[in-house]
Amino acid sequence: MSPTSPANPGCPTRRLTTAQALVAFLARQYTERDGRRQRLISATWGIFGHGNVAGIGQALVEAGGGRSDGSGDGGARNGGGGDGGARNGAAHRMPYLQGRNEQAMVHAAVGYARQSGRLSAHAVTTSIGPGATNLVTGAALATINRLPVLLLPGDTFATRPADPVLQQLEVEYAGDVSVNDCLRPVSRYFDRITRPEALIPAALQAMRVLADPAGTGAVTLALPQDVQAEAYDWPEEFFAERDWHVRRPAPDAHELEAAVRAVRSARRPLIVAGGGIRHSAAEETLAAFAAATRIPVASTQAGKGALRHDHPADVGGIGHTGTATADELARTADLVIGIGTRFSDFTTASGTLFANPAVRILHLNITGFDAHKLAALPLVADARAGLEALTAALAGRGYRVDPAYETEYTGAKEAWEERVEASFATPDPTARPTQTQVLGLLDALVTEDDILINAAGSLPGDLHKLWRTRSRDQYHVEYGYSCMGYEIPAAIGVLLADGARTDPDRPRRPVWALVGDGTYLMNPTEIVTAVQENLPLKLVVLQNYGYASIGGLSESVGAERFGTAYRHRDADGGFTGPPLPVDLAANAASLGMRVLRATTVDDLRAALSEARDAGGPTCVYVETETPDTVSGPPPAQAWWDVPVAETASRPAAVKAREEYDRQVAARRRHL
Repeated sequence: MSPTSPANPGCPTRRLTTAQALVAFLARQYTERDGRRQRLISATWGIFGHGNVAGIGQALVEAGGGRSDGSGDGGARNGGGGDGGARNGAAHRMPYLQGRNEQAMVHAAVGYARQSGRLSAHAVTTSIGPGATNLVTGAALATINRLPVLLLPGDTFATRPADPVLQQLEVEYAGDVSVNDCLRPVSRYFDRITRPEALIPAALQAMRVLADPAGTGAVTLALPQDVQAEAYDWPEEFFAERDWHVRRPAPDAHELEAAVRAVRSARRPLIVAGGGIRHSAAEETLAAFAAATRIPVASTQAGKGALRHDHPADVGGIGHTGTATADELARTADLVIGIGTRFSDFTTASGTLFANPAVRILHLNITGFDAHKLAALPLVADARAGLEALTAALAGRGYRVDPAYETEYTGAKEAWEERVEASFATPDPTARPTQTQVLGLLDALVTEDDILINAAGSLPGDLHKLWRTRSRDQYHVEYGYSCMGYEIPAAIGVLLADGARTDPDRPRRPVWALVGDGTYLMNPTEIVTAVQENLPLKLVVLQNYGYASIGGLSESVGAERFGTAYRHRDADGGFTGPPLPVDLAANAASLGMRVLRATTVDDLRAALSEARDAGGPTCVYVETETPDTVSGPPPAQAWWDVPVAETASRPAAVKAREEYDRQVAARRRHL
């Protein structure tokens, strides 16, 4: 006969350690939206040490952790509470994934969450000390991008039997501070579980935040290592399956009417599509709205793919890395309709893009915080629900943009496509390719099944301007945090999510991680994980011997490309000597990848095709040529504010400051 809980007389209990209870609890949490149900936490990543090996590590063994495709049970129920172990069968297992770097584990979890539509997530467990602090960058990325991930860092002893323990930070003025407190500002929810029973409210709050479409991000439960291993009589109710409904809040009637008036009075409206459209699965609704109104649609980095590239209303990326078409429309727009965007400085060209003196901003966003940015007319709602309401409200009032405006932007789009073709052109198949030619060869190869992942360097700008997105999830560029080292682990997360969603008899979708040499050197470790799981990651490494993007930025602000080249020192101590003899292809091969080296355009075309068909992890390595005026990317179509030295003796900085003063004069406050 099971004992009963002192807190709930008559309620049966189960005696488990805190770690065992947490893992059992997590395996029984589900999200539901639009009638679709899935595991909220479908797997746990972990690197073990003295802060979690005897707690969470042992609990994962109890829970039947093993090889995982990241899928959980797809919503299966098996009745009964069970004991959280392998005896429950697959439904309540907690699959385990082995990482090599704590930051990379979070990136993989973020890639998984994004590909899962934020409806399913991964947990990440680490030891105390450096294992925990290595989570901070990934946590910041998750929270900035509004993507759910559960962090379970080990912590120092709650009971303090030995003080300090190995890797403990001692704070003279506060005994309750640990290094895990650095996760507070980058977490949407943080709690330290200093008693077993404190896990119950904390775990429920953690799930609430992870499933909150307006408040999700990194969630941290810091777990003192002694508390993890401490046993407690847990109420069986704690282990009941729970469904967390992911809501779709509808717009307020007053805000909706104001939005309708704003749209109907606009002569040159422009939609700025952000990542909220993808998170809400509102792509078809946006397409219907654009078809009904003929309002052109520009996209942020996170929103690219909201419309296919060949949709008549799609005018491409907006802002500093945007197209000439979208940016010129933004300068002359009298109404900018933001949908699910944060209106970052890249999108607004640091406050210089929306230049029409009469421009108004209307912002449909699920958070009031974002909806009120730029003194916008707020329409606080889920993107899909808000667009449906706005479409219905306008339908009976006969709104559609002037045909001349439609002709103007479709003609400008055709002209931009000619610039794309020129950038992608490969007139000499025996030459070394430029970076944009690499993208052109990929563009000719992929279908709507392929997914491209990138985050940092010069590639995000080229992709935002040039890439022809064919499906809602093809374009996966992380630009909220633009974190070097994101791409490879994120691709693993995407592959795990794809494996969870597709028919087991259907081949996995081709997933490409595009990285420059600077990004590759930051974080190649999860190649080992891709090899271990035999995931068909397609890694494209572009070698240009330095930080090309920052080199260009450095030159533009008068810093003369200082510290951006990967070269030997010269006689004067600078870095202008020969390129470093670093062989990244050999490095990738040493980590277990099959590597295809390409020297010419023709080589690269064949290597990319071979990699796309490969069933295991494959790397394509190519050294890129410096672009010329024919095959290089179009220059920035809008400004970005990077302050330039106000006083300097070197001519490059003096000239850069003059240009800066000219540009900054165009900035405006939208009030």
